[in-house]
Amino acid sequence: MTYNERMNEKLKELKNKEKVIILGIESSCDETSVSVVENGQKVLSNVVSSQIDIHSEYGGVVPEIASRNHIVNIDYVYKQALEKAQIDASEIDAVAVTYGPGLVGALLVGLNFAKGLAYGLDVPLIPVNHIAGHICANFIDFIDLKPPFVCLIVSGGHTAIVLQESYVTHKLYGSTLDDAVGESFDKVARIMGLKYPGGPQIDKLAKLGQNNITFCKAHTFENPYDVSYSGLKTAVINYIHNCEQKGQEINMADVCASFESQAFDDLIQKTIKASKESGVNKIALAGGVAANSYLRENMTKLAKKENIEVYYPRMDLCGDNAGMIASAGFYKLKYSDFEVDLKLNAQPTLPLDTKKSFLA
Repeated sequence: MTYNERMNEKLKELKNKEKVIILGIESSCDETSVSVVENGQKVLSNVVSSQIDIHSEYGGVVPEIASRNHIVNIDYVYKQALEKAQIDASEIDAVAVTYGPGLVGALLVGLNFAKGLAYGLDVPLIPVNHIAGHICANFIDFIDLKPPFVCLIVSGGHTAIVLQESYVTHKLYGSTLDDAVGESFDKVARIMGLKYPGGPQIDKLAKLGQNNITFCKAHTFENPYDVSYSGLKTAVINYIHNCEQKGQEINMADVCASFESQAFDDLIQKTIKASKESGVNKIALAGGVAANSYLRENMTKLAKKENIEVYYPRMDLCGDNAGMIASAGFYKLKYSDFEVDLKLNAQPTLPLDTKKSFLA
């Protein structure tokens, strides 16, 4: 039997196994991460090697530099993950790996390492959508959280509101029509001269300012759950340029507070609306931008008025990490039908598919 044939048979056995240990690998951007997770929720180790200090010198992630550093780091991070989990590689039941979306070079480093590892250990290779991983980070922090729930996905590359119908299926309510919310934060931060990554810098400054600047009017879209950030981002940039040209002093804290409010208030309202429409009184946040304090505090405050519970992962699980990938791999293994394929390739633009589960 070929590797693929053997592993597809092994998948059937693992579906009924009481304890499943999955090793997760994440390398979609500038974090090299390997994790060992038991049954999708018990994290035995979650090692992350960040490149933020390297890329901050350039004001953003440089893909070639990211790829090269993944190559340097991944073997060491893998060994650290096994050591911290206090297990032997022979105890791993499957290898889950991010295959998209992300930077193609960075993805290929993690994917090829995962292929070699899975083949060498003779265990199944489980491909995981990076965004599915962010959603599953909530299952690690909240053991009692179960679908259905409305999920607000907010990251540097994605902004979407979905109804998570089961562990592996979803309904898309709305998404951004242009820039992702995290992308707009980074671009605004760059024009303000703030260090990369821009989101945490804006969040910190906003606490010192007031929401007293209106950058642009709210828009009405054909789909009431869609959002747009290109216009807001451009309006902030134009405001700063105009003030500079006129020699006017700019209160950067007020700019941050006003921008943050206008970036999130409408998104919060639409997420709560989706929860009420679906009849599901649970909202989960997912993605790196879920770490934003304004978003967390105001989503929780407004949802409480509607008797809606809000869940968000702890800070170390909001950013890219392999723990969430291992968790997503477990639920895919248990609740999805897929075939192991060692020819799996990276998909840098892997979308949120409205016709089938993006966990598949």
